[in-house]
Amino acid sequence: MNWLELVGWAGSALLVWSLLQTRILRLRALNLVGCLILIGYNAAVQVWPMVGLNVVLAVINVWYLRKMLATRHDDRAYQVVEVGVGDQFLAHTLRVHAADIARFNPDFRPPPAAADRSAFLVVRHDEVVGVVLSHAEADGVAQIDLDYVTRRFRDFTPGEFVYRRSSLFTDRGFRRVVSPPGMVAPYYHRLGFRPEGDAYVLDLA
Repeated sequence: MNWLELVGWAGSALLVWSLLQTRILRLRALNLVGCLILIGYNAAVQVWPMVGLNVVLAVINVWYLRKMLATRHDDRAYQVVEVGVGDQFLAHTLRVHAADIARFNPDFRPPPAAADRSAFLVVRHDEVVGVVLSHAEADGVAQIDLDYVTRRFRDFTPGEFVYRRSSLFTDRGFRRVVSPPGMVAPYYHRLGFRPEGDAYVLDLA
């Protein structure tokens, strides 16, 4: 097997691996790289139908990547829906994603319904992409209990739309938001939170 065949096999393997990804942004990016490798390989061996196929797939991937990256911080693409802590659909969402939630939020336990607790679903069209749960603590502090993003959208930060709309907290009299305890791979430094001990804090205007 010569080096050119190795390139072809590598491109094919990358293409297959991309289809096993659960994160849509990563899937598209890896698929694009695989297509580009196969374009070069098939052009070198002069298999023109496969060149044409991979050119079309590469263009499709570029189009979707551009669209996803352009809307990842767009309020028009994501909506925040407040629900009751005892809402049945919220409970269903937490059950379906329980194992994945435990992976990134090992200290989380489903909270009881109470007046001092809030629950928000972040949706994209009709798909739930994130869940944020919080409760009130003393001195105007909103303690986040859960900030979860579904696997498909893990390369995005849909929770930001909850914190960006600070009125969701200020209307309840909160002056600070504190990140969940023990959260794995927190992203709050990208949202204007500042580190404080083992947590991240956002001071609200």
